[in-house]
Amino acid sequence: MTATLPTPAGAERGPRQWPLLGNLPAFARDPLAFFESLRDEYGDWVPWALGPQRNVLVSRPEHAGELLGAVESTFRPTELGWAFRKLLGNGVVVATGDDWRRKRALVQPAVRPRQVRTYAATMVECADVLARSWAQGDRIDVHREMAGLTQRIAVRTLFGSDATGREAPISAAMATAQHELGMEFRGVTLFLPPWVQTPGRRRMRAAVAVLDREIELVIREHEAAGAAGEERDDLLSRLLAARDEQGLPLSRTELRDESITLYIGGHETTSTTLTWAWQLLSGAPRARERLTEELDRVLGGRLPSYEDHARLPWTQQVVKEALRIYPPIWLISAVAGEGASLGGRAVPAGTAVWTSPWSVHRDARWFPDPEAFRPERWDADAPQPVPEHAWFPFGGGPRACLGARFALVEAALVLAVLGQRFHLDTGAVPAKVFPGLTLQPAESVLATLRPVRA
Repeated sequence: MTATLPTPAGAERGPRQWPLLGNLPAFARDPLAFFESLRDEYGDWVPWALGPQRNVLVSRPEHAGELLGAVESTFRPTELGWAFRKLLGNGVVVATGDDWRRKRALVQPAVRPRQVRTYAATMVECADVLARSWAQGDRIDVHREMAGLTQRIAVRTLFGSDATGREAPISAAMATAQHELGMEFRGVTLFLPPWVQTPGRRRMRAAVAVLDREIELVIREHEAAGAAGEERDDLLSRLLAARDEQGLPLSRTELRDESITLYIGGHETTSTTLTWAWQLLSGAPRARERLTEELDRVLGGRLPSYEDHARLPWTQQVVKEALRIYPPIWLISAVAGEGASLGGRAVPAGTAVWTSPWSVHRDARWFPDPEAFRPERWDADAPQPVPEHAWFPFGGGPRACLGARFALVEAALVLAVLGQRFHLDTGAVPAKVFPGLTLQPAESVLATLRPVRA
């Protein structure tokens, strides 16, 4: 049962707002700190404004869960600006109503656990190739290495071998798009009409044009292979073969949009999760020792398989705790429709209700000593169970990220492959974060490769 929010005098108090801009200046300076300050200073239900848009931030897990479950019924997804739409088109993340239901039904079978199982060997193989290229004492850029690895995995599982050699332009274009999207979302450009051109928007157009070109080439090659009777098992082949209830396939534009969406889920999300995990492990010797012990006991020096994923609970908990501290999806919002309510309270139509995994995940009420990296929080017999909906790095409800299972398996298997051979010593100072489309390191995360045992 969902708890009802109290409504004492002052419960609707929020931060002071600028004319026309609302709270945009504070949000733009540091949106992560802004959400935490709203929670700490004003409570669990806080009115605020992003330009002309009237908003409410909710910070209780039960209300975050209720909001996520109500999207596509009494709430609808928030429009997040020109850059967001330019990159993702009208894919399953953006679409609403019957269009969203149709696309989700077409895309979901490609990323079900049974299908993820078939991609595990590619994940392990690519991680093993990377490990063999490393040597003790090497100094590496962790995020660059993890991005390169997850990109190779994403390209092979999504596009197959046809995309080999196209990783560099796809990666560079995606990095530009990520940055420009984050900058637009945090500035006044968010409110400019689509026809207004800025330097950032021109860079965004150029990056998306590269992505469109590369994906179109891969689609054509897949179509030619299919016409020649060649069978393939990558994600794009499954999307090409998918048919809706009327027997209709995804259109060319829809294929492009879903390819971008799956690429982001399989590459961007996992590369940042792994980067943060290595940084957190570097500062937690006991957690790192427990990881080594588990990998030795379960794998005994061999490469992991999909079946080993279930046998590596501590490795999974390391991933889960990294996702708590650095959730890739750092904000979620939906707009209230007529008759919407949350926590037993009516929400006026047109109000955007926001919740932030970053803020909820770092709330001491649900996670004691929230800044500390403690994978043991997720032990099956932990003395203080985590409340339902207090951890939601992939969203939740009917619009939860379709690639969540893929990302969780990939991150754990990569940790298992690399963690058997190396400790990544990143030093004591954590990297700053940049909240773009996903939560990215704002600077290089450098590490020295150390042997697992001295």
